[in-house]
Amino acid sequence: MHGELGPGFHEQIYQEALAIEFTRQAVPFQRESELDIFYKDIRLNKKYCADFVCFDKIILELKATEHLLNEHMGQVLNYLKASRFRLGLLVNFGEKSLHFKRIIT
Repeated sequence: MHGELGPGFHEQIYQEALAIEFTRQAVPFQRESELDIFYKDIRLNKKYCADFVCFDKIILELKATEHLLNEHMGQVLNYLKASRFRLGLLVNFGEKSLHFKRIIT
C-alpha cells in the first residue's frame, strides 16, 4: 500500500486505504474503535479512539509524519493500557520508506 501511495498524504487517506486492504485480505478489524478508560473501576466518559483494532486484540495506530516521536509511542502505550491488550503497532506512512514499531506490554 505504501508502495502505491507513497508518503505525503494525510493520515485519513492511509486509514481508508488500509481498511480496503484489510477487507480484501479478510483481516478482521474495527476502524476508529473506541476504548473505555477506567479509574478505580469506574468507567470515565472520555474515551480513546484507536485507528484500528485487529483480530480483537491488536491496536494499530497510523501516523503520517516526518518522524515517529516518543509521544506517538506514549499514545499507543495508553491505548494498550486502556484496552488491556498486549500488542500494539505504530505505523508511519509519512517517511520515504514505511516505518513501524511493535509495542508489547
